Amino acid sequence: MSWSRVGVASMHLLAKLPLPVLRGLGKGIGRLAFMVAGRRRKIALRNLELCFPEVPEAQRHAWAKETFEVFCQTFLDRSWLWLGSEQLVRDRVKLEGPVHELQADQPVIIFAPHFYSMDAGGLVLPLNATREFTSISATNPDPVLDAWFKAGRQRFGNSRMLNRADGVKPIISCLRHGGLLYLLPDMDYGRKDSIFVPFFAVPQTATIPSLSRFAHLGRAKVMGLYTEMTKDGYVARLTAPWEDFPTRDAEADTARMNRELEAAIRTMPAQYYWVHKRFKTRPPEQPSLY
Repeated sequence: MSWSRVGVASMHLLAKLPLPVLRGLGKGIGRLAFMVAGRRRKIALRNLELCFPEVPEAQRHAWAKETFEVFCQTFLDRSWLWLGSEQLVRDRVKLEGPVHELQADQPVIIFAPHFYSMDAGGLVLPLNATREFTSISATNPDPVLDAWFKAGRQRFGNSRMLNRADGVKPIISCLRHGGLLYLLPDMDYGRKDSIFVPFFAVPQTATIPSLSRFAHLGRAKVMGLYTEMTKDGYVARLTAPWEDFPTRDAEADTARMNRELEAAIRTMPAQYYWVHKRFKTRPPEQPSLY
């Protein structure tokens, strides 16, 4: 049996643990990972230095340590999120904000950036909306893990996962039929299709303008969803529809998206995905930031 099969099988056992025990286990693993995963630790510390140069180094170091703990805690929480009962998920994952906007006729794009708790938010939405729910992902190279991720993320409601390789047409088709798109466009996906706009203290950050583009093509309103891990589970906070979005200026729209994300990150700085090289793609002739 492969290690991935053992890991997935162990999730069935972890799902039965009391939440405080599971969280304690995740925190311990996270502390160990912070010590031994030197490359990822350096990336997280560098990202925080670039984004928060005004914050004391000791505070950034504390955030980096906590980000490893939250990463591991939320990963283990996928056990009960994806294998526990629907009632358990409803009890532990709360959705706040203008939920009634999900029931309106206009297509909706949910801007759901890479907070570690994003899978909890992605599960609670289909429990509170009847319309088709679509999200986009990349294929995991391990087929066992890929199947586990897809099954977990599609377990409730009228949900389906699209692959990035499927292109734009099925995404726009979903929106134009009144669907709900769960979009995570805040990673560095390389120079192709990216534009350079500010993000925190980095004035030129490669960013995909897909949120503006899909909102235009799908004639959709945009709402943010920022999910926070709490001691009792998760709180997914839905924003009101963004006013005056999209505009005819994709660059201005994408810069605004980054500002909205910055504001959300400042409310829970340790819970964002800092272990990713967010600033690896630079404009021509600019040196690496790592």
